[in-house]
Amino acid sequence: MKTTRTLSRMCLMLALLGMAAVSHAASEKTVYGWVEKAQLVPWGVTLKAKLDTGALTSSLHATDIEKFEKDDETWVRFTTRVEDQRTDEMVEKKFERPMYRELEVTGAGGSDERPVVLLDVCMNDTIYEEQFSLRDRSDMIYPLLLGRRTISHLGLIDVSKSFLNEPECDHDSKVVEHEEDSDSDD
Repeated sequence: MKTTRTLSRMCLMLALLGMAAVSHAASEKTVYGWVEKAQLVPWGVTLKAKLDTGALTSSLHATDIEKFEKDDETWVRFTTRVEDQRTDEMVEKKFERPMYRELEVTGAGGSDERPVVLLDVCMNDTIYEEQFSLRDRSDMIYPLLLGRRTISHLGLIDVSKSFLNEPECDHDSKVVEHEEDSDSDD
């Protein structure tokens, strides 16, 4: 009986220590709101970004999307026109990036193919190289949507809060490079 009680106490202590370790690890992660400010690097424009756990791949507002060949690779030329959250001014930039892959999105309205490119985005004090599908999001509230691939690097999300972190990256910021994964469609 004494052995059983001692064993039970040891199991309880181990369980409490395990919960404390998990709690400590979670408390070290940065907490983000469901909407945050993000900065496109190196352009420097700050956008409103929705952190969307329902999407796998992130998405950026883009118009005039055009594929072309360069150095025997498929590239994408596109324009993004967004409101810079630091200045409240509309800004526009044309980009040319190698096409990383093509994404087929199927929904109630049918099927849609979107080019995906790699772009750098600053969240808090870290720069993340992430996949972004390009889509005209002018009818959406948020020009930048961060999907689970990006969110998995960030930390925790508190869906009851927004704007918990400011993008503050510079040339000394930590850079998290894109990790190739299965790249399965969303």
